[in-house]
Amino acid sequence: MDLRVISYFIDIVDSGGFARASEKIHITQPALSKAIIGLEHELDLVLIERGKRGTQLKLTSAGEVVYRHGIELLDARHRMLNELASQRDLTSGELRLGLAPLGSSELFAPVIAKFKDSYPKIEMSLFVRGGVEQTLALQKGEIELATGIVSFDKEFDGIRIHEDPMVVVLPKNHTLADEASLQLCQISDIAQIMFEHDFALYGQVFDACEKAGFTPKNITRVSHPDFGIALVAAGAGTMVLPKLIAERHSVSGVVHVPLKSSELYWELSLYWQKGKQLSFAAQAMLNMVKERFTNHKHNAET
Repeated sequence: MDLRVISYFIDIVDSGGFARASEKIHITQPALSKAIIGLEHELDLVLIERGKRGTQLKLTSAGEVVYRHGIELLDARHRMLNELASQRDLTSGELRLGLAPLGSSELFAPVIAKFKDSYPKIEMSLFVRGGVEQTLALQKGEIELATGIVSFDKEFDGIRIHEDPMVVVLPKNHTLADEASLQLCQISDIAQIMFEHDFALYGQVFDACEKAGFTPKNITRVSHPDFGIALVAAGAGTMVLPKLIAERHSVSGVVHVPLKSSELYWELSLYWQKGKQLSFAAQAMLNMVKERFTNHKHNAET
């Protein structure tokens, strides 16, 4: 159904006839009459009782229904266009962002603060979740964008934000603490402090250990890097972490020894479901992230 014709119909009713409506909207009477006849044919109903020229326009019962709902349709269209314009101008809307537990505070807090300052009328909801939960939340549409370790494939698309080497966090008095660097196989007999299963980093480190020829043993699982590092300082084991995270949560009782591995590194990304249209707010966040981290990368290279 053409809303333009519905609009003509309402103008005819409000104006009291075809002649006045024609003058009001600057369309010839024959064109108006043709449009209304087409609408009646489409609905297979008579909307206006045709009387003698000069008689007052009268609606049929079907015409009254079309008039009443037509006003609602045009009003809804007007509200829809206004809402879209507000979202396009970022004066309204919502952004639902999933944040990885690791690295988000260090890397994304400044971007989020800038976004809030630039678009104060956008409602922002932040969800801190592990990699497995992030994926499920994206699939369910609970969030639009997510940060974390992910492979871009048929399901997800995104941009790489930050790549970091891995280090082995050891107690200061450990026999390997003075090594310039370590292979994963050198810590095969040491108890491991590792993240819970829903952290993408857990799977990444575990798989790397198996490729190095051993399965991590005597694992203590944690949900926060600061507690994991505290356990290392207390002598409960060793922990493999991205350098950025290890330095951020470091304590006096540990050392960070660089890990020799061409395959094991931490790469944080901003990602979303492939093929899904991002909201104006999400697109604005994506552009802001691109600008910040492209500039940081350029400055680091120069």
